Amino acid sequence: MPENANQEQVLEAQAGTTPSNSVTPSPLVAALQQQNAEWVGEVIEAFGEITVIVPREQIAVICSFLKSAPGLEFNFLSDICGADRGPEEEPRFEVNYHLFSTTKHHRLRLKVALTEDDPHVPTVTGVWRTANWHERETYDLFGVIFTDHPDLRRILLPDDWQGHALRKDFPLRGYEPYSLT
Repeated sequence: MPENANQEQVLEAQAGTTPSNSVTPSPLVAALQQQNAEWVGEVIEAFGEITVIVPREQIAVICSFLKSAPGLEFNFLSDICGADRGPEEEPRFEVNYHLFSTTKHHRLRLKVALTEDDPHVPTVTGVWRTANWHERETYDLFGVIFTDHPDLRRILLPDDWQGHALRKDFPLRGYEPYSLT
């Protein structure tokens, strides 16, 4: 068997499980389900990491629970990042919240899906102050609007920049007057 084919099989085996073929859910997922079963959509376990797709309307409440619940204590928001799946995909956008507990040493990723017509999600700046900068970056580069954010404005690109540079429909050479031609 060629070495590349063997590596592909190993990666496929590591790619994890979904709830349909998982015998026992992660204790983190079980804690979320016990608190509110509607909070947990799809669960993806891959490469030793857990991703939970959650409803956007509940993201701030879920994050608050994960931060304060005994035994969970996700006291560190590592990152918030956006993803554009492309204009032909629906839902088009994703917002990923990377959480870490510095006392319990566990990680969890929350994912919220957003449509192109309504790219709004509640802010989590009330849970972690550092979310301010992460949300501003995601807004600047992807155009995701964080409702009730205390200072939602560009952070990387100039104030007069048109569009959002990491959207998959953004022109490769940019818009005038910033064009590289």
